Amino acid sequence: MYDVLVLVEEELSVADAGRLVELYRGTTDPVRFHVVIPCEDAQAQIEASLAGMAGPELFGAAGPRYAPRADDEIHHAADEAQRAVDAAATAAMERSVERLRALDREAEGIITRRPPVDELVDCIQRVHGQEVVILTRPHVIAELLHVDWSAQARRHLGVPVLHLLEYGDT
Repeated sequence: MYDVLVLVEEELSVADAGRLVELYRGTTDPVRFHVVIPCEDAQAQIEASLAGMAGPELFGAAGPRYAPRADDEIHHAADEAQRAVDAAATAAMERSVERLRALDREAEGIITRRPPVDELVDCIQRVHGQEVVILTRPHVIAELLHVDWSAQARRHLGVPVLHLLEYGDT
């Protein structure tokens, strides 16, 4: 079995699933795809939003000692938001996996709140992956500065990394 990790920024479209399968058509070993979809950490987003609204005078010079403590309502809202984010990411992952399976490929998937490249490092070891494909929208500045997922993956993984730009549904 030839295990390929596929990190996608968004749900794998029908066109991208077809393009991905086409890359491995004619390989001698059967290919199994492992789809990884990152999702946001709702708690961190809420905290960043609150800090932004409060302004530097509350969180800056005064220091965290004077920062207001989050009450139960904020924690409850964060938990609800995280459940919604996780549900949306899980649904996108499941649709992505089904699109690959509809093309007669073995596929499984996970969502992660961790930094995507950190997740890839662990996944490569766990599934004994031989290759990584990263599908993203164009991120010109990040790519220019070599801080995009592909550049990070190439620095941290000992396997080939292919970066493709998403087609979207066409």
